[in-house]
Amino acid sequence: MSLALARSDNRDPAAAPRLLITITLLVLLWPGLLLTEFNLVMLFDPANLGTFGRFLSGFWPPDLSPGFLRLLGTATLETLAMATAGLALALLVAVPLSLLSSRALSVSALLNGQTNSWRSAARYPVRLLLIILRSIPEIVWALLFVRAVGLGPTAGVLAIAITYSGMLGKVYAEIYESVDQRPARALLQAGSSRLAAFFYGILPGAVQELTSYTLYRWECAVRASVIMGFVGAGGLGQMIDLSIRMLAGGEVASILLTFLVLVLLADQLSTLLRRRLA
Repeated sequence: MSLALARSDNRDPAAAPRLLITITLLVLLWPGLLLTEFNLVMLFDPANLGTFGRFLSGFWPPDLSPGFLRLLGTATLETLAMATAGLALALLVAVPLSLLSSRALSVSALLNGQTNSWRSAARYPVRLLLIILRSIPEIVWALLFVRAVGLGPTAGVLAIAITYSGMLGKVYAEIYESVDQRPARALLQAGSSRLAAFFYGILPGAVQELTSYTLYRWECAVRASVIMGFVGAGGLGQMIDLSIRMLAGGEVASILLTFLVLVLLADQLSTLLRRRLA
C-alpha cells in the first residue's frame, strides 16, 4: 500500500498538461507540413543521395591558390566592413528610438507604477516606425538600393542599417524595461534628470545583455551581408554566387570555411566581452 502511494506521489502533476500541449502543437504543425509539401523520405532516396554526394564531392579540395586567396581576403574585409558599418548606422537610429519607445524612462511609471496615457500614446508612433523598419527583409532593401546606388557594398550597408535599426530598437527597449527599476526610481526621487537616471540607474544593469545582443546582431549582419552579395551587394556572397555559376566547388568550399571562421571569431568575441562585463 505504501509503495503504491509513493509511486503516485512521484508522478509529475504537469505531465498531462505537457502531453496535451505537445499533441496540440503537433496537430497544428501537420497542416503546415502538408502546405510546404515536406517529405523527409525524399532526402534518403538512393538516387537523390547519389546526386547529392556527387555535388558535395566537387567541393573538395578547397581552392588555396595565392591569387584566389588574395581575392578572398579582400572580399572578407569587404563583408566585415559592410556588416560593421551597417550595424553602426543602425545603432545611431536604434538607440534614440529605443529610448523614446521604452517605458523605462517614464517618470509616472517609475514613481507611481502607472503610465500617463498621453505619453503612452506618444510612444505608439515610434513603435510603429520600429515595426516598419524591421518588417521588410534586408535583402529586399538591398535590391532597392542596388537599383538606386548601383552594385557594391553601399547597398548592403544601407539595407542592414534600416532593417537592424528596427530590430535593435525594439529589443533594446524591452531590455531597458526588464532590468531592476529601483535604482532609476531612487535617482528620480532624488531630483536627477531622466537621462541621468538611465545612465546610472538602468544602463549598468542592462549593459551585459545589450552587449550580448548587439554582438549577436553583428554576427547576423555578417551572415546577412553574405546573402545580400547574391543580389550584387559585394563581399563573400558575390564571390559565392560567381563561383557557383562557374561550377568552381573548391572556391565555394574555401569561401564557406572563411565564413565559418568569421562566425567562430564573432562567438568568441561575444563570450569574452560578456565575461569582462559580468
